[in-house]
Amino acid sequence: MNLFRFSKPLAATAASAAAIAAAFGLPAETSFAPAPPAYAQANDLDVAAGALRSISTMKADFSQIDRQGNVIAGEMTLKRPGKIRFEYEKGTDLLVVSNGKSLYLIDYTVDQVERWPIKNSPLGALLDPTRDVKKFGKMMPTGNDDVISVEVRDPKRPEFGVINMIFVRDGTAPGGWQLTHWVALDSQNHRTTVRLKNHRYGMSVADSAFRFRDPRKSSRRPG
Repeated sequence: MNLFRFSKPLAATAASAAAIAAAFGLPAETSFAPAPPAYAQANDLDVAAGALRSISTMKADFSQIDRQGNVIAGEMTLKRPGKIRFEYEKGTDLLVVSNGKSLYLIDYTVDQVERWPIKNSPLGALLDPTRDVKKFGKMMPTGNDDVISVEVRDPKRPEFGVINMIFVRDGTAPGGWQLTHWVALDSQNHRTTVRLKNHRYGMSVADSAFRFRDPRKSSRRPG
């Protein structure tokens, strides 16, 4: 999914919803290029998975940048197991929520809800690191001992694209490594970057934070 900031408010069009879906490794229609070779050691993959598993709850400010340099910001809330919410800035009538089983993209401008099982998205590696990072992740070279790069893709499902997660060594973060950003490449080679800052850990987060108002129900007329 791309993180982007617009010079004017983002219009919640089909194109913008598609860009947001791409930032989370959600499927497009064309095929993707073959996977490059993996490089680093398996124990580094264990370090990345351990850093993600160490997070019980987390909030962070995010910015989403698309391939044209457009940016939109908001707040990410994460709760294990499997729950995440991307609340976009005011004026953007889009919401991304996972309830632990499915990931939803809600577009309130057109009263539309799209749903994907978490296990079918590379974003599942962030939400279920025990299963998805170890199964679909590979280490990529960074040239820096304080930076880990994990590429996540399902070679059997190329339509879901690729997410590359970047961790920086940080003793204040759970597990000693902080997820600073990820880069998503969809099946059409459209790149989106999501950057995180102002990380906060261990706060109380109610499960209600991962529910949403379904516009399809509220827009229906009685009878």
